[in-house]
Amino acid sequence: MGAELLVIVVVPALLALAAGWDLASYTIPNALPLALLAVFILFVLVTGMTGSAFAWHLAAGLLGLAVGFALFAFGFIGGGDAKLFATVALWFGFADLGSYALVASVLGGALTLALLALRRLPLPLAGQPWLVRLHDARSGVPYGVALAAGALVVLPQTEVFRLVMAA
Repeated sequence: MGAELLVIVVVPALLALAAGWDLASYTIPNALPLALLAVFILFVLVTGMTGSAFAWHLAAGLLGLAVGFALFAFGFIGGGDAKLFATVALWFGFADLGSYALVASVLGGALTLALLALRRLPLPLAGQPWLVRLHDARSGVPYGVALAAGALVVLPQTEVFRLVMAA
């Protein structure tokens, strides 16, 4: 029951928090990727994941960190986004990393296009600071929203999800 709770409740809650935080403040606190990392370690212990499987998940997370920070270095995403991508890559491993990257990229493109369109319209609730920031063309895109949404879309098709549902 513990592994199911982690994958079905805790991980989605942390992803939703990351998306909401990024939407409201254009930041993802370090505590959220660290919590995803800690929950993954707990998941490994609860499920008895083999050392080999853990090593492959860790390698996927490190690749995610390298890719994320390369994107950060080029100014495409923020540092919090890079850390969030890495921890989701850790959870999904190589088996589901490609699907996740594709879905998150498509959602990121859709989010960008939606923001570009919305920024052309007058702002109806100008008193809300987070909406004003979101509406400002100089603010960029809260890409953590797309990363978290992509993870939530892909999660039910992942190996970790199937592992806990088969138990």
